[in-house]
Amino acid sequence: MRALVTGATGYIGGRLVPRLLAAGIEVRAMTRSASRLSGAPWRHQVEVVEADALEPETLVPALAGADVAYYLVHSIDSGTEFGETDRQAAEAFASACADAGVRRIVYLGGLLPAQQELSEHLRSRAEVGDILLASGVPTAVLQAAIILGSGSASFEMLRHLTDRLPVMTAPRWVETRTQPIAVRDVLRYLVGAANLPSKISRRFDIGGPDVLTYREMMQRYAAVAGLRKRLIIGVPLLSPALTSQWVGLITPVPAQLARPLVRSLANEVVCSEHDIVDFIPDPPEGLLGVDDAIRLALLRVRESTVTSRWSDAPWPGAPSDPLPSDPDWAGGRLYRDIRSRVVSAPRDAVWRQVERIGGQTGWHSTPAAWAARGALDVLAGGMTHRRGRRDPQRLSVGESVDFWRVEHLERGEILRLRGEMKMPGLAWLEWRIEPATDAGPTGCTRITQRALFHPRGLAGDLYWWAVAPFHGIIFGDMIAGLSVAAEAEALLPADACRTSTGAAAEPAHIEGAVTLATPDPTTDATTDAMTDPTNPTPTGELR
Repeated sequence: MRALVTGATGYIGGRLVPRLLAAGIEVRAMTRSASRLSGAPWRHQVEVVEADALEPETLVPALAGADVAYYLVHSIDSGTEFGETDRQAAEAFASACADAGVRRIVYLGGLLPAQQELSEHLRSRAEVGDILLASGVPTAVLQAAIILGSGSASFEMLRHLTDRLPVMTAPRWVETRTQPIAVRDVLRYLVGAANLPSKISRRFDIGGPDVLTYREMMQRYAAVAGLRKRLIIGVPLLSPALTSQWVGLITPVPAQLARPLVRSLANEVVCSEHDIVDFIPDPPEGLLGVDDAIRLALLRVRESTVTSRWSDAPWPGAPSDPLPSDPDWAGGRLYRDIRSRVVSAPRDAVWRQVERIGGQTGWHSTPAAWAARGALDVLAGGMTHRRGRRDPQRLSVGESVDFWRVEHLERGEILRLRGEMKMPGLAWLEWRIEPATDAGPTGCTRITQRALFHPRGLAGDLYWWAVAPFHGIIFGDMIAGLSVAAEAEALLPADACRTSTGAAAEPAHIEGAVTLATPDPTTDATTDAMTDPTNPTPTGELR
């Protein structure tokens, strides 16, 4: 059996792929950018195909020869058009599956309340299910409420609200009943759905053994985490918009993602049937309850063994999407802050410090400045710097690091992050590690740090020059902090390595706008320079 998994870079998709492989199913992983899967531990066990459900022609090769198609795609509630985006993608996928002769579609949607007005989020999920069921291809629509698992958006929201607020005011939805389910049980149902009888085409409600309110779930979390009982005061006047902003300030989940989650919590979502057990039996020990699901998720977080996170998959149009086409960069500008330092430590010690940056380690520069920038980003509707990172020691391409994302990684040599904060332009942070052959004894290392900014219009130029005075502190402290940490690990004297000028730190090289080259489609060299922002071709004078 061969299965196509859409959304392979996402929270569920990233966990489903290894489960399918373990079940003996061939996997074709679909993503809009194959580079985002380069760090996945199962990358060389699957076929990777680049496709987009909003570009129907790309679905033809993606679905060719597939027996089962897992539809794990949905748009973020980033505006009034997200429902239309979901509709178009589902219609294109349903049609392509029918044309390709796919034998089954499996879709993970939202649990629908009985006889209640649906939130926009749940209404869109229901419509996607209807479209797939009407495709003519046997379809299993698995409908789940809150999914509890390390790294899920729902769990992170629950965890941070309860951890950070011993006393809180909460809207009416904290009294709404819900039936959460552990992510391991969701994955077991998804894998089992591949082998459903061909005549089965319907919705299935899936949920754990516990039905409780969000208030009760927070108290259960507090008990499992060893916290005191939380004082939760209901306030009926908090709107979903205000609540989502509040969630964005308190938790790593940004307001735009919290908004559909909060609106859905206003609906009572409890399973109306458990028919799926007739086809996929429950395990002998039963489904995982809320307490055990929380306990297991916390264990994964504390042991830094989180497999995937909600932040792994960027949404369409995010700044971490692949770079614009070459013509879009013609005549553009790039601001650069470049700093280099010789470190009295071997190359691997320096790299370890670079790869640990962000998250709990921090950025080796003024924490208050990063916190202030993160708060401004949240207020502007962007990503929070509290997203942290999945693993404190190792990174992979596509992973989020606070409000950055790993765009390029050559372990031991290069790490490039791309900014996902709100700003009038695109930003990158890059570190290159290489032997410092001119700086004394063997074992000296040169670290080069580059901050790059591609402005968007006059607002972008003004933004760069407004923050430029702080670069000396932030970027200077950053490279110095990385160097000190590496030298401390290597246990070498800080002055063991020196350049020919006698200084470990070289002067910062800060450039104004460098004009990028107009691309020549007949030469690969120019194209490379245009698509790699760290290798721009300056053709104009520095301004």
